[in-house]
Amino acid sequence: MKQDEKQIIYAAIPVLLIDVVIVAIKWIEWHFQLSFSDYGILPRDFRGLKGIVFSPFIHHDFNHLVNNLLTFTVLGWALRFFYKELFWKVLLLSVLMVGLWTWISAREAYHIGLSGVLYSVFGFLLLSGFIRKNIPLIAISFFVVLMYGSMMWGILPVKQEISWESHFWGFIAGAILAFYFRNTGGVPQKKYSWELEEENENKDENPYWEIEQEEFSPYEKPWRSNKS
Repeated sequence: MKQDEKQIIYAAIPVLLIDVVIVAIKWIEWHFQLSFSDYGILPRDFRGLKGIVFSPFIHHDFNHLVNNLLTFTVLGWALRFFYKELFWKVLLLSVLMVGLWTWISAREAYHIGLSGVLYSVFGFLLLSGFIRKNIPLIAISFFVVLMYGSMMWGILPVKQEISWESHFWGFIAGAILAFYFRNTGGVPQKKYSWELEEENENKDENPYWEIEQEEFSPYEKPWRSNKS
């Protein structure tokens, strides 16, 4: 198996594990005729604080579950594959940020589902490439727009039975995380041969582009270096 194929498979493993946990929780609800909705976010009620952690794992019905998991599997895989170092950080911070903001500001009802975190991942993938000015990651941003651009309607209060508040705060959280992690992780942008040639020419023209490793006293500093 080629290295690229291994990376594709490895990127899917943590996402599928999250899917399995969420499906298992829904199956337990269905099989034992239970309802875990009380573990959702209940705004401005201290009993609802537990929903900040538990609500992403709880869904109203199987239709709600399948819709969220199909999208999360694709976007979650993209996050893991192209931003491997940031995968867990983005997910965990999204859970906390979206959950807390929803608890503070949303309507008085139990808010459940993975969609708030899903919107955060969507916002992160959509904006991160442009913020970094990284061509491969910008391509991923365009893919997200083409495939899931209609999700933007979900942040508007169009359907009252949907927690648009968690969608809204999810997108805001994703945008903030994209900016915060703008210099961390992500697939590096490959340099073209003409860019490397230009850098080499600049080095030749500037004898102080690189400074050999020497010991300078505190009072004898080189007049120019490549460090900022």
